[in-house]
Amino acid sequence: MEGDACLASFIDRGSVESHRYFLARRTVLEMLRDRGYAVPAEDIDLSLAQFRSIYGQEPELQRLRISAYLRDNCTEKVLVLFCGPAPVTLPLLRVIIASVEIEISRLILILEQKPTASAREAIKSLPYKAETFQIEELLVNVTKHVLMPTHQILSEEDKQSLLKHYNVKENQLPHMLASDALARYYGLGPGSVIKVTHIGDDIGQHVTYRCVI
Repeated sequence: MEGDACLASFIDRGSVESHRYFLARRTVLEMLRDRGYAVPAEDIDLSLAQFRSIYGQEPELQRLRISAYLRDNCTEKVLVLFCGPAPVTLPLLRVIIASVEIEISRLILILEQKPTASAREAIKSLPYKAETFQIEELLVNVTKHVLMPTHQILSEEDKQSLLKHYNVKENQLPHMLASDALARYYGLGPGSVIKVTHIGDDIGQHVTYRCVI
């Protein structure tokens, strides 16, 4: 039946594993771009079919790794590693870290299981900034939600101008926790200030500022 054939065209006949890695990797690439890293647009725009033709139905984790430099500072390099389904224990973490280049300034680990307590402590003690995300957090880009307002990260200069203009200290601004999904997406630490622009039929345009704590 023609109708059945049309519906069948929407069925994903590939592996769930490859689909999850495709979605997570695309979100990571968008996240790096939004943080100011140089990421090729063609990598972000890769379709699921193209992804599978390159990486297969069961992608090798080593091939999924991503590295990029900041657009305005070629000495700042980030490395993204997918850790796979195995429990992230201290021995596994040591194997992963052994494969990391010395010259990176930031490491992002994509996990499928929560790390053990000893592994978490080891991550904190690394000589470069290290972040972890569960793969489920990256299947959807939180900044693309239809109800999400526009977020703009203020430069240090703009932040100081804002504080001076309103004669306030940063701790007097509304807060955003460093554990907030938006703060984690942009890689923000304490003291970062975000301009939040809400647009709606009932309120028009409304701007607020939030400081990460």
